[in-house]
Amino acid sequence: MLVLLPPSEGKAAGGSGAPLEPQALSLPGLAEARAAVLEELVELCAGDEVKAREVLGLSEGLRAEVAKNAGLRSAAARPAGEVYTGVLYDALGLADLPAAARDLAQRSLLVFSGLWGAVRVTDRIPSYRCSMGVKLPALGALGAYWREPMAAVMPAAAGEGLVLDLRSSAYASAWKPKGEVAGRTATVRVLHSQVVDGVEKRSVVSHFNKATKGRLVRELLVAGAVPQTPAELVTALRDLGHTVEAEAPAKPAKAWSLDVVVTRIH
Repeated sequence: MLVLLPPSEGKAAGGSGAPLEPQALSLPGLAEARAAVLEELVELCAGDEVKAREVLGLSEGLRAEVAKNAGLRSAAARPAGEVYTGVLYDALGLADLPAAARDLAQRSLLVFSGLWGAVRVTDRIPSYRCSMGVKLPALGALGAYWREPMAAVMPAAAGEGLVLDLRSSAYASAWKPKGEVAGRTATVRVLHSQVVDGVEKRSVVSHFNKATKGRLVRELLVAGAVPQTPAELVTALRDLGHTVEAEAPAKPAKAWSLDVVVTRIH
């Protein structure tokens, strides 16, 4: 099982320690593309701060993020699983997973990134600010920039089992499973169900959606569940007590879409 996650916009400070070692990152086929993004991002942020904030979509209150990006090459690096914070990662709770679940997480989780393309949670990276929606002056829109490099490495990274795609649309734009890989890919939507005047209404709540996805992944890891197909994922989630609605796609080379229906927001 390979679980594709979005990063978090907020990130933990780097603290102290050795700086980034680009050659040590997973998916070495992305090395050249990573180096190009890193070089342009550092150069941009070491120059005109106003321009850098405009390109990165940062308010004046986030000007410190520009200086942080300018120093990425020498900044302290930490495992990505510690750097990424926010709602999904809080719910996932990597730090306090049981040992077996933590080992499974290290093998199964892949975090997409506007700067790195994708990294494992064990890859050591510095804290940075660069979303997939950024359009760098020279390289262009990062979602489009990463498509070719990601297409070259992801089929092998996907292995032969389930691909559980929990990315947001911006990060999903960097790689879309195709062919045989698409047929064993499942995307998940979390729906809040409530009855109003006797009529059921369903809605997607962003904050709650992220938290629930984090909890779903944690529960699968703790249970040691390694479904190999979308159908097995549906069974695994139902065994964990979740209400899941899913239909097999009409064509075999299409991803499954799963709805996890919940009645409480927490």
